[in-house]
Amino acid sequence: MSPRTILQFAAVTLIWGTTWIVIKFQLGHVNPSWSVSYRFLTGGLALLAWCLIRGLPLRVPRTALPFLALFALFQFVMNFNFVYRSELYIPSGIPAVAFALLMVPNAILAWLFLGRRISRRFALGSALGILGVAMLFAQQLSLPGDKAKTALGLSLVIAGILSASIANVMQASPRALTFPAIAGLGWAMLMGAAMNALFAFAVAGPPQFDPQPGYWLGFLYLGVFASAVAFALYFDLIRQMGPAEAAWTSVLVPIIAMAITTVMEGYRWTPLAAAGVVVALTGLVVALRQPAKRVQA
Repeated sequence: MSPRTILQFAAVTLIWGTTWIVIKFQLGHVNPSWSVSYRFLTGGLALLAWCLIRGLPLRVPRTALPFLALFALFQFVMNFNFVYRSELYIPSGIPAVAFALLMVPNAILAWLFLGRRISRRFALGSALGILGVAMLFAQQLSLPGDKAKTALGLSLVIAGILSASIANVMQASPRALTFPAIAGLGWAMLMGAAMNALFAFAVAGPPQFDPQPGYWLGFLYLGVFASAVAFALYFDLIRQMGPAEAAWTSVLVPIIAMAITTVMEGYRWTPLAAAGVVVALTGLVVALRQPAKRVQA
């Protein structure tokens, strides 16, 4: 990987490894859909402001708006509404580990719609990853408490993964290359913020606010760093490398997230949970590892 790619990976991994616990602190007084709306309003404005500062193209073709709206629906509305609500029922580190499997539907959809080949190595690693996450889910379901709510939380995570995967593959499609990347992402975030606001108003009424500094600092961090900065870097990686390869970022994110949830949420490790994380991460490494090139004599 080039130095630029390494820096992008490091930045995305560090930012997204910490977002899961920040999301946890966004829950409580404010309906999750309003929090998601505030997040992407902030992120979209930050990206468009960056375009103005750097002199980057700000406008996108009108013909791109339906594509951006559909992308926003999957990435910034469905995905994040599922994720935020999942953390009402399960520790924040669990979705992070599950989202490490994003590369699996990414690869399958890229194969179906973009013609990208799936190697045997990738298939084997993906199977190990799925097994590891299944072990982690089984551990979570075995804990005392309301199993129906736990199952709901895990189901919401899966729905979020599928929604995000559709959006990821859309970003790797030829259509996504026909308009400025940063401006397109910024306008998509604003569309997502508007859709979330409409949904939030329908299900929860007028805008809700939490006066606590932790809430506002949290959504500013999520909007500027976890959305504007990290998504811009991540989607650039997708365009450079492909959706499955860019998912390498998911190998380290759950390690950071699980370490944080252990310290801050008192997550209880068991042999099954620990083995599940090890198997899942091993699978990711196997799936994404490039085979050694043969040197001809």
